[in-house]
Amino acid sequence: MSEVRPIVVELLGQLGSSREARQYLEQFSRVNESRFAVIKVGGGVLAEDLEGLATALAFLHRLGLYPIVMHGAGQQLDTALSQAGIETLKRDGLRVTSEEVMAIARPVIYRENARLVDALEGHGVRARGLLHGVFECDFADREKLGLVGQINQVHLEAVRGAVKSGALPVVACLGESRAGQVMNINADVATRELVWAIRPFKIIFLTPTGGLLDENGRVISAISLSNDYEGLMAQSWVHSGMQLKLAQIRDMLEPLPPSASVSITSAEKLTRELFTHTGAGTLVRKGENIEWFQQIPGERLATLQTLLEAAFDRRLRADWLYPRPVMGLLMAESGRAAALIIKGLDGLPYLDKIVVTPEARGEGLGAALWQALRARCPAMYWRARVSNPIAGWYFQQAETSHRRGQWVVYSIGIEDFDQMRRLVADAAARDSGWLEQRP
Repeated sequence: MSEVRPIVVELLGQLGSSREARQYLEQFSRVNESRFAVIKVGGGVLAEDLEGLATALAFLHRLGLYPIVMHGAGQQLDTALSQAGIETLKRDGLRVTSEEVMAIARPVIYRENARLVDALEGHGVRARGLLHGVFECDFADREKLGLVGQINQVHLEAVRGAVKSGALPVVACLGESRAGQVMNINADVATRELVWAIRPFKIIFLTPTGGLLDENGRVISAISLSNDYEGLMAQSWVHSGMQLKLAQIRDMLEPLPPSASVSITSAEKLTRELFTHTGAGTLVRKGENIEWFQQIPGERLATLQTLLEAAFDRRLRADWLYPRPVMGLLMAESGRAAALIIKGLDGLPYLDKIVVTPEARGEGLGAALWQALRARCPAMYWRARVSNPIAGWYFQQAETSHRRGQWVVYSIGIEDFDQMRRLVADAAARDSGWLEQRP
C-alpha cells in the first residue's frame, strides 16, 4: 500500500489537486475500516452501469478503503413483476409485497447481489454478499403492505467480519423476523438504519442521474436542509419520488452530528465526489445558518480576520478593512466560512474575500455559502490568481473570465462589454490588504 498510494495521490490530483486528494485520503485512513462509508446503490445503477460501479469500488478497495455497499433492485423487480403479469402496487412510497410478489422478489434480489459480487471479484476485489442476517424486522403493516419489514435491530457482525477479512460487504435489502419470515425492505429505509447503526464518515447514494435534478433537469449542487428543505418540498417540480428521498435523507441525518451529509452522485463520478472539494453531484447537508450582515459586527470581525489569516497563511494589515466600502458579510454560524462583499465600480458588488476551511469544504459548507452569495448578488465580479488551486471551480461558476497579468477576473450577471472592460481593470488594480504582496 505504501508503494501504491503516491501513484494514487498523483492520479487523484488530476481530478482536483494532489493536496486535496492527500487530505481526503488521510482523513479516510484515520477512520475505523468499517466506518469509512455506506454506499447505497440503486437498482438503476446495477442495470445501467455495473461495470463502472465495480471499477469505482475496486479503486477504493485498492486504497485500503472498505465501503459498505447497500443495494436495491427496484427497477429489476418492476420488470420481473411485469413479465409475470403481476401489478406493482405502492403505498406511502413502499412496495406492497404479497407472497406472490415475494416469490419473485427474492430471486431477483439474490441475482442482483450475486451480479455485483461477481463484478467486483472480476476486478480482483474480494467481496461478500450478505443476503440475510443483518436486518431483524417486524411487519410494518401486514394488512396494508404485506411482507414489508420494519427494522427493529441491525446486526453488524457479518458486516464487520467481511471487512476484517479484507472483503467488501454487499448487503441486500431483505430482513427477517425472529421466527425466520423473510421480508422486503425499502432500500433507502435499510440504508438509513444501517447508517444509524454504523455512523459512517461518508454517506453516498449512487443513482443513474448523478444527483437530484431541478426543474430544468440540471443537477442541484448542494442542499442545506435547514435552509432549503421547506422551499424545495413546496415546488411543483419536486415530484413524489424526490420528496420521499429528501424526507428520508432528512430523517437519516436528524440524529447525526451537524457535519453529517449525504452525497448523491453517479458511479462514474464517485472518486471525484470523495476526493475533491468541489465534488460531483448533489450534497445534502443538515446545514448551518449562513448569516448576513450589512455591517460587520465587532465580534465577527475578529473571527473573519482569524479565518482569513489561517486559511491563506498570511497576515493582514492592521488597516486592511478601513478603505473597503462594505456592502455585506456572509458568514456561517460556526465561523468556518465567509464571503466579504464590498462596493465595486459602478456600485456593483465586488467579492473581496471568500474563505472556507478545508474540513468545511468537505462537508459542503462552501457550496452552501456560494448559493447564499449568488442569491444576494445576482451580478458581481471578483478576481483570483492564475495559480489559485480552485481556479477550475471559479471557471465553472462564472459567466465570464478575463486574464490580466497574474490575475483572472471573473463575473456573473454583467453583459455590457465596455463596463466589463473597466471592471477587469478595476479588479486587477485592487489592494489585497495583505502585509506582503506575493508575486
